[in-house]
Amino acid sequence: MVEWKTLGEVCEVLRGKRLTKSQLNETEGYPVLHGGSMPMGYYSDYNRKANTTVVVNTGNAGSVFFYDKKFWSSDACFSLYPNNTILDKYLYFYVYGCERILKGRIRAGAMPTIDAKAIETLKIPIPPLSEQQYIVDTLNTILASIDNLQEQIAQRRKQYEHYRDQLLDLEGKEGVEMKTLEEVVSPDCSLSYGIVQPGEDVKDGVPVVRPVDLISTYVKIDGLKRTERQISESYKRTILKGNEILFCVRGTTGIMGLATNELRGCNVTRGIVPIAFEDEITKMFVYYQLKGFRLQKIIEEKTNGTALRQINIKDLRLLNLNIPPLSEQSRIVSILDSFEASIANLEEQLALRQKQYEYYREKLLAF
Repeated sequence: MVEWKTLGEVCEVLRGKRLTKSQLNETEGYPVLHGGSMPMGYYSDYNRKANTTVVVNTGNAGSVFFYDKKFWSSDACFSLYPNNTILDKYLYFYVYGCERILKGRIRAGAMPTIDAKAIETLKIPIPPLSEQQYIVDTLNTILASIDNLQEQIAQRRKQYEHYRDQLLDLEGKEGVEMKTLEEVVSPDCSLSYGIVQPGEDVKDGVPVVRPVDLISTYVKIDGLKRTERQISESYKRTILKGNEILFCVRGTTGIMGLATNELRGCNVTRGIVPIAFEDEITKMFVYYQLKGFRLQKIIEEKTNGTALRQINIKDLRLLNLNIPPLSEQSRIVSILDSFEASIANLEEQLALRQKQYEYYREKLLAF
């Protein structure tokens, strides 16, 4: 039989204590947590034990996380200390699943906050400890596999970046020519900025790619904002034919995406320059070279501005590329493609495992 109780009946809900900046250390002591799981500094003492569920009080109010080390909690956090009827990690899994409820109890204001009462009145099911342990063990196993996949992805990315920069270290090698970006693009590629003011989202309008859409290797049409056809037609030079490199020149300069065939006829905003090539191998070779350390460093140096960071179109056109014979381009692209494919495969596994975790957490905690 499962008994329902409020958190106030089974937990102490303790608010932390503020420290001044002068009391904090940058590297030594116990982590000081303020509005999240990343420490804002370190202190010589701790006021919270390890394996504690924390609810953020102000700022990102209502957010829930679990901290597995001793720490100092500032007054921007509530720490939950359960009694002997409830396991630490079971408490976390259930309360984390109630984030939406907690955020619905936030007091509005200049700085949104949540008070102790809003947490203490949250109801939680209390099954036998043996069942709680089973739930914790099952979810911990899935989380461990998620951590393992994340580590594999991080290591594969590091390996990929090492080989990419090594393979693209071509300056001075036999058969390699130095050319500017504008010399190697298609004759009809003007390397131009896109639409300055796309206006409001138009239901049946022309899809436009914005810098915020460059979140994965391939940019797809789903979810793109749409502009009026007349506006798109006034920027004919950046209407996509499909298969271009989409290079971000405003904000996070140097990030890129690849247009798929379905983007033919779409357009881009002022923050993106489409880069087109006659040959697919050369396109991918330039794509990898633009992502490499050497050119990313130059792109960063050429980026100016503070509130609005951007790179001048002239500097983009004059970026120097090392262009080897097509056979060598093909060899390098093949190696780097295999790395990208293996990373994509791991990321797909990770996404599935994360869905599995969400499914089992909901199922196991649905009393």
